[in-house]
Amino acid sequence: MKILGFLMLSMVYMCSSGGSESDAELASLEMEEAVYDDVSFQDQNGSTDSEKVIEQKIIKNGNLRFETQNLSETKSTILKAVEATNGYIQNERSGKDYNSNYQELQLRIPSENFQKALTIISDGVEFYDEKSISQRDVTEEFIDLEARLKAKRELESRYLQLLEQAKSVKEILEIERELAIIREEIEAKEGRLNYLKKQVSYSTLHIYFYKTSFETGVTPSYGSKIIEALKGGWQGISTFLLGILYIWPFIILLILAIFLIRRWKRTKSLKK
Repeated sequence: MKILGFLMLSMVYMCSSGGSESDAELASLEMEEAVYDDVSFQDQNGSTDSEKVIEQKIIKNGNLRFETQNLSETKSTILKAVEATNGYIQNERSGKDYNSNYQELQLRIPSENFQKALTIISDGVEFYDEKSISQRDVTEEFIDLEARLKAKRELESRYLQLLEQAKSVKEILEIERELAIIREEIEAKEGRLNYLKKQVSYSTLHIYFYKTSFETGVTPSYGSKIIEALKGGWQGISTFLLGILYIWPFIILLILAIFLIRRWKRTKSLKK
């Protein structure tokens, strides 16, 4: 219904445009553009398997996390896997946590060699703290982008032909405006398609490996023990004095009570 309505409006426009051939062709191209946008993907879905065998487009990602006894040997094994599979290291970082040293690598491996890389890296790993492999099928989006991109390029070619036939400044400006919109859409679709191609061609493998380190205590010398004892004694005196300052009102009351009791006892003994 959407396409039919647009076709009817376009026909009315062509009939009422005063007979301008360029205007009519421009309206026809705008009509074709709407049709392309609406049916390109539907047509692609309508094709049967007998007409064309569709190659699946799969994006693979993996995450590995494990403990190792030797960081250098583990990294060397990973580098061998990268070299053997024609991959490369995209990101790398290392550091130290509270009780462990770690290294983190993000690899890009050709998709056909992804399993081979996993096999090489897994050699010597006793167990994984985490191991996850994900696959995302982008075949449908891939086909849709290719179909729409082909349609947009054909439409661009038609507009260029029409631009050569334009006879007025108004027609030229209208055609160039439409061309700018179409080219912007082509660039966006090309960018997305190229991104998908890279993601499909190269899988991403994120590896985090670490070595647990135990801090050994240092036995203090006799001299350092004496110094620590003196420090502890001084801290004790300071704490005591501070405590007295906190309770000084009670001390004054206690002294006053003792003084009054003793005076009362003395007065009582004199009366006897």
